[in-house]
Amino acid sequence: MTVCPDVTVIVAVYNTMPYLTECLNSLVGQSIGPERLEVIAVDDGSTDGSGSELDRFAERYPDVVTVLRQANSGGPAAPSNRALDRATGRFVYFVGSDDYLGEEALERLVAYADTHGSDVVVGRMVGVGGRYVHQKLYAHNAPDISLYDSPLPFTLANTKLFRRELVEKHHLRFPEDLPVGSDQPFTIEACVRARRISVLADYTCYYAVRRGDSSNITYRADHLARLRCTARIMDHAAGLVPAGPRRDALLARHFAWELSKLLLADFAALDVDTRRHLCDGLSALLDAYYTDALRDSTGVRRRVRFGLAGRGAVEALTSAIADESAYGAPPFRLEGDRAFAEYPGFRDPVVGLDDRYYEVLGETVDGRLAAGTEFESADWEQQGADLWLTVRVRLGVVGDLSSAVVVLAQGAMPPSADGPGARRMRPEDRLAQAPGEFTAAATEDGRATRIRGRVPVPAVRAKKGVRVHVDVAGAAYEIPVRTGGRPMPLARRWGEAEPYRVAARPNTKGRLVITTAPLVESRDGPGTRLWRLLRPKRRRSR
Repeated sequence: MTVCPDVTVIVAVYNTMPYLTECLNSLVGQSIGPERLEVIAVDDGSTDGSGSELDRFAERYPDVVTVLRQANSGGPAAPSNRALDRATGRFVYFVGSDDYLGEEALERLVAYADTHGSDVVVGRMVGVGGRYVHQKLYAHNAPDISLYDSPLPFTLANTKLFRRELVEKHHLRFPEDLPVGSDQPFTIEACVRARRISVLADYTCYYAVRRGDSSNITYRADHLARLRCTARIMDHAAGLVPAGPRRDALLARHFAWELSKLLLADFAALDVDTRRHLCDGLSALLDAYYTDALRDSTGVRRRVRFGLAGRGAVEALTSAIADESAYGAPPFRLEGDRAFAEYPGFRDPVVGLDDRYYEVLGETVDGRLAAGTEFESADWEQQGADLWLTVRVRLGVVGDLSSAVVVLAQGAMPPSADGPGARRMRPEDRLAQAPGEFTAAATEDGRATRIRGRVPVPAVRAKKGVRVHVDVAGAAYEIPVRTGGRPMPLARRWGEAEPYRVAARPNTKGRLVITTAPLVESRDGPGTRLWRLLRPKRRRSR
């Protein structure tokens, strides 16, 4: 009586030496044991010695490794389908021939599927050599997740454990005419039809390797090929999931990743015919699937690019991409509680794109505000016993800047602000009224506003950061002012009855900090010695 293995591992192979050796070693060394394992490797016409390496493993592990051969098909779909036709395991698992598995991966995945009755199990995957792998799905083990309210749509590679009964019941196979993304239709349909999808996050099952020459197929396709493949994938998904929030949740991934990557900096370098064809193809997908809900949940930068592509505004789109690459993001225009990004085409009647595409809609824009904020100068202004800091800052915002103030803030910025360089403030952190005097004037180039703040400096012992507070689209932001290497005013002494010292200097993060302290702290302390050095010396009479 023949006993079927628990899992069949399918490996499509084309010219992946020397990575193939580590892949195969990781398979034959699985803790699940050879009696529960079947490996079917299909050589898709390799010319680099991959075929010989497969033969070596088949000879050494004849009860585990089966090698099939065929002429080169141009992608992993055909060899994967051929292996599926030969698979006998209760489950099937796909692995790229340049990737490798953790030693206990298959044993853990099969046990998890059996415990929870799962049709699909997603094991933790990490990238190697700079390979990007989305990580949000792997926050914790999850016996039962949905395709529609989890990060699963951002993890659609076929590198998962599938119950073979599910695969054969619905005759799931890979489309062989898709050079890129042929695993997505298979994975999407399997997840749509699965009774249960599980996530095994407490063990690294899969190591996805980016080759040193970046020759993985994902990195080699041109723009138009990627567009055609993405359109096929999206059409397939739409045929499985009716229009509505569930379809939006699934297709949000394709707008966020595959389609938005067609409109990055290299778009501007393409020939005009290619750019026009891309816009035509994108327009069709936007008309079919880019619902108002998806539009309004997309960040303004990406939304504008989609909008311009959908309108066929090739020149405005090219300018939007090229200008942002060269000069940074355009300013926000503030109009009351609304904010708009002034990309090319904004309120241009020729383009005819609705303001909604340019509007900041609930997204956090701390990083863009920080990038557009530039320190210009600072100085002290003293009148009797009172001292003010006068600071000038260029802010990448135009329009109604009545909310913009400069403040001296006690305490460090939260660590979460280190990455973007600013933070969206909580309502309780907002100041009812900032002390000082503030003016705002447009810069000469019209791309920013110069904020001048005259802020009182209290005579207290303190270290306070110089920060800009500004309201954008109904949210308050705090932006620490970075000095950018510009000169600082000299340290100053002020006050007669109780003298104080003040200094302005950047901290270790380059942010401007104002330090104040009594000049005289104790009779014999360092403050006394400093005061003696700074006080005017009397001339001795001769």
